[in-house]
Amino acid sequence: MRYILRKTGFFFLTLWAAVTLNFIIPRLMPGNPAENLVARFQGQISDKALRAIEIAFGLNVHESMINQYFEYLGNTLRGNFGTSLVYFPTPVIKIIDQSLPWTLGLFGLSTIIGFVIGTLLGIYVAWRRESNVSSVTLVSALFVRSFPYFWFGLILLYIFGFMLGWFPLGGAYSTKTSLNGLSYVISVIHHGFLPALTIIISSLGGWLLTMRNNMISVLVEDYITVAEAKGLKERDIMLKYAARNAILPSITGFAMSLGFIVGGAILTEIVYSYPGMGYILYQSVIGQDYPLMQAIFLMISLSVLLANLVADILYGFIDPRVRE
Repeated sequence: MRYILRKTGFFFLTLWAAVTLNFIIPRLMPGNPAENLVARFQGQISDKALRAIEIAFGLNVHESMINQYFEYLGNTLRGNFGTSLVYFPTPVIKIIDQSLPWTLGLFGLSTIIGFVIGTLLGIYVAWRRESNVSSVTLVSALFVRSFPYFWFGLILLYIFGFMLGWFPLGGAYSTKTSLNGLSYVISVIHHGFLPALTIIISSLGGWLLTMRNNMISVLVEDYITVAEAKGLKERDIMLKYAARNAILPSITGFAMSLGFIVGGAILTEIVYSYPGMGYILYQSVIGQDYPLMQAIFLMISLSVLLANLVADILYGFIDPRVRE
C-alpha cells in the first residue's frame, strides 16, 4: 500500500508540473491568439475590435499572470479549454470528444495487437534462437523496423488504395450513403484497416527485438538452469520462468506507447486523413490554434502519466522486489 501511495503522490506532483508548464509555455510566445488571428487575414482593426475578439474567444491576456493561472486551473478542472480558433465557434472540448474515440479505437487496438504479437514472437525467437525460422523472423523484424512508418503507410495506400482500389484513400467511414448498425461498423473497419496495419507492422519489429534481447539475458540466469535440471516442462520454463521476468522492461515501454496513443500517430493520420487527435493537432499547429494545442498537449501529458502510474503498479505486483 505504501508503494502505491508513493507512486500516486508522485503522479499528482508531476501532473501539477505538467499543467503549470502547459500554462506557461504558450504565454511565452509573442503576441496573443487574437492578434495572430487578425494578422493571418492581414487586417488592421482598432483596439476595441481586438478587445472584442479577445472576449469572444475567452482570452484574458490583459489580467495578471497569477489571475490567469488560477483561472486556467479552474477552467481545466471543469473541462473548459476555451473556443477553437480553427473550428470557431466550436468549443475545444467538443472537438476533443469527437476526435479522441477515433484515436483510442484505432491506435489503441493497433498498439495492443502489435505488442502482443511482437512479444510472443520475441519469446519464440529467443527460445529457438538457433533455428532457421528464428533467424528468418529476426532478419524480417530488423528489415521492417527500418521503415519510416509514414513511408510504409504511403506505400500501402498507393498499392491497396490507389492502384488496386481495395481500400478507401482517407477518412474514418463512408459519407456517400447513410450508414447505421452493421453497415457503419463494416465501413469503419474498412477505412481503418490500412492505418491499423501500418501501425502494427511498423511497431512489430521493435517489440520483437526488445523481448528477444530481454529473453536472451534471462535465459543465462542460474534459476533457468535449475529449472531445466529439475526436468520441468519446456513450456513452463519458457513462459513462467523466462518470459515472466523478461517482459518486465517491456511493460514500461508498452505503458509509454499507450500514453502517447492520445496524441495519435500524427503522420499516419495525416497520410490517411484520419480524424483523430494527431490530425487535429496538426490542424491546430497550422492554424495557430493555441487553445486547441494547449488542450491536446495536456491530454497527452495526462495520458502518459496515467499509463506510467498503471505500469508502476503492475510492475510492483509482477516483481515483488520493486515494492521493497
